[in-house]
Amino acid sequence: MGQIHVDCVLDIKANLGESPFWSIIDQNLYWVDINNCQLCKFDPSNGQNQIFDVGKPIGCFAIKKNLNVILALTDGFFELNQNDESMSFILNPDDNIAGNRFNDGTVDLKGRFYAGTMPILGSTSNSNPKGNLYCLNPSGIIKKTMEGFYTINGLAFSPEGNVAYVSDSAPWIRTIWAYDYDLDEGIWRNKRIFFDTKSIAGRPDGGCVDSDGCYWMAGVSGWQIVRITPKGKIDMVIEMPVEKPTKITFGGKNLDIIFVTSIGKDITIGTEKKQPQAGGIFALKIPGVQGFSLPYFG
Repeated sequence: MGQIHVDCVLDIKANLGESPFWSIIDQNLYWVDINNCQLCKFDPSNGQNQIFDVGKPIGCFAIKKNLNVILALTDGFFELNQNDESMSFILNPDDNIAGNRFNDGTVDLKGRFYAGTMPILGSTSNSNPKGNLYCLNPSGIIKKTMEGFYTINGLAFSPEGNVAYVSDSAPWIRTIWAYDYDLDEGIWRNKRIFFDTKSIAGRPDGGCVDSDGCYWMAGVSGWQIVRITPKGKIDMVIEMPVEKPTKITFGGKNLDIIFVTSIGKDITIGTEKKQPQAGGIFALKIPGVQGFSLPYFG
């Protein structure tokens, strides 16, 4: 494989860019700037980035086929109507844990929205893990799926929907787990370590899976994105022009463009000139690698 060229397609200097999702319906890349409370819609065909300021930090989101957006905010799930920008409250499943916010999330092939929480101020190794994973069903029912996370991340499903992935980015954990996933019942079973990232530069941030079933990890603080085979072996490492890539998704008409969000805040002192586009959105292509159409909520 020759050298992979990585382009900055949106030099926006986001504070905490995250959660990219390619919508095949309108051919736009949706993403969030968590701390700036912004849901964004980027059109690569013209470079336009529409911003919805929702007034609260957005951890993650899911999109419905009518293009309404389910937002996971600091105080629960809300539905945003893009047409009039109105928001309606759904439910707050984590209101018994003060100081938590939503972080990473994804949708399974049955349209369930999984979203995890973490402490707003972060965790320490001697604190108890307070993060939970919740499932918002299309019926509106919310249930707690798992608990015991410090910094939940890496949520993704295999192309067939029968393997689920989740990670914890905390520096003393930095592990990705795999589960057998019962798609009909929404049950996670047979937890095992998929990949321990302590041997590589970056910690596991957002994840996604390509059409070959390989898991892509954004190596936050490691200047890399990493492709891991279904057997848990690294087969590709792509160097990034930013220290803190956060999450990956596949987009474009052929789902062969890899989009990567990034963090613009708290970069290592002295590296500013090396990463002038920190906080931007990046794009690259790798011959023979493409994604698959991610599901909508509902």
